[in-house]
Amino acid sequence: MNDNDMLTRLIARPAAEGTDLVLLRAIVEEATELGARRALAGLGLDDDHAPGDLVELRQLLRAWRDAKASAWKAVVAWAVRGLLALLLLGIAWRLGLGGLAK
Repeated sequence: MNDNDMLTRLIARPAAEGTDLVLLRAIVEEATELGARRALAGLGLDDDHAPGDLVELRQLLRAWRDAKASAWKAVVAWAVRGLLALLLLGIAWRLGLGGLAK
């Protein structure tokens, strides 16, 4: 019996016997499990390699986040250095040290 048959049988049962809370919970659990399996199958994560694939995806995501953070830190560091260099040039210009370079 596959998952669809189990769900169909569980839904048909309350109509014949009356509603039972335990039965309704079983229906919800089966439907949820079936939906999760379908979702994983739609993503291609329903085989034996899925746990390893998820680990690799998480590692790639972590590496991407680390690289992005490092890139932003480098951009900020270079921007600060550039601003400090401009500030020093401005101070040197104000003090008249620009003539010394000639």
